[in-house]
Amino acid sequence: MIARIATTLCLCFVLGSAAFARCEDYVPGPKPQNTGRDIVGQEMDQIIERGFIEFAVYEDFAPYSWQEGSTARGVDIELGRVIAEDLGVEARFNFVAAGENLEADLRNYIWKGPLIGGRVSNVMLHVPYDSNFSCRVEQVVFTGQYFNETMAIAYSKADYPDGGPVPAYFRFDTVGVENDSIADFYLSSLAGGQLLANIRRFRTPGEAMAAVDAGEIMAAMGPLGQLEHGLTDKIAIHQPPLPGFSAGEWTLGVAVNHRYRPLSYAVDDAIRQAVSDGTMAAIFARYGLSFKTPEW
Repeated sequence: MIARIATTLCLCFVLGSAAFARCEDYVPGPKPQNTGRDIVGQEMDQIIERGFIEFAVYEDFAPYSWQEGSTARGVDIELGRVIAEDLGVEARFNFVAAGENLEADLRNYIWKGPLIGGRVSNVMLHVPYDSNFSCRVEQVVFTGQYFNETMAIAYSKADYPDGGPVPAYFRFDTVGVENDSIADFYLSSLAGGQLLANIRRFRTPGEAMAAVDAGEIMAAMGPLGQLEHGLTDKIAIHQPPLPGFSAGEWTLGVAVNHRYRPLSYAVDDAIRQAVSDGTMAAIFARYGLSFKTPEW
């Protein structure tokens, strides 16, 4: 699922970025005009007066945001509560489906709203940050960077008793990926497509990890956090060199409508405090995840 929000950035990760001055080639896009505040969000004073802040989070996206019955769970959920507590209001969550790409999600859930049904939220969590991408979507303030995600390979200990596989192994060994994800694009294009016959595609990285645990495939590739969430005693994880992968690490942050910069400053302050005082690392630890501090 989350693969689709990263599709906008994946070509930069896999192929590298063109060398040009930041924002040089981008033409300003449309901004919401003459739109009611209930459509494009609320200012800080309005949020505090009404007593709650709403976060857009991705549905069915463990370990970051998902629902168990009526209970919201995940790293992003706990971060939203930390931010709300810092502002002195209640945290509420709008679980949303990923669209075709990140630009569509930001348009639908932060600065404009969907064409049919749905609504915008005050803040969107788990937004991949890229400097050049931020030029293209100037309707949004990208801020609150709270961790760095990296690519990894999980593998069956029984199948690889002497250590984890590198991508070249998958010319002969089976590997699972989330369908249409960065890992899928990378492995499919590697070595002129020689790995294609052994790639098994799943709806989520969690399903790929379950297949490794069941012995159906030998390994899985994807974002470290999602692989760690599916870790069992039968599986190990490592991060080998990835040839041809120009950026196997990226920063996650939040997005706020461009009209509400005071809100973006307050959210950024709350996140920086949570990262600096160890709160963020503790949240990750509760879900069995490694935490890598973002490079501000």
